[in-house]
Amino acid sequence: MEAQRIENSEDFKQLIARYFTTIKPANDKADIYTTEIRVSSYCELSYVISNMLKLCVQVLDHEALGISKTAKDSSIDIALILKVVTQLLPLEEIEFLDEINKMVITDSLH
Repeated sequence: MEAQRIENSEDFKQLIARYFTTIKPANDKADIYTTEIRVSSYCELSYVISNMLKLCVQVLDHEALGISKTAKDSSIDIALILKVVTQLLPLEEIEFLDEINKMVITDSLH
């Protein structure tokens, strides 16, 4: 999108609606938002949760490594965790910041 001039608050609201899509207001609570994590099944969701918990335990407790050796499945799927984290990145909002930056630079040159 080319840098454009915001003429009024309606133009600004349209830009926000276009780019601010990562989080959405929760219907039942003020000042609370939700975001989406896409998974292929309940099984994948359980793997994501399990891997995040295992990773947190290992980071928080250096003795967890010894404990996890006795566990049936102690491997952590880092790729799966990174896939979820990637989904949480606010990419559209970052694009919005780029657009605002272009507008400010354009205005400062004139």
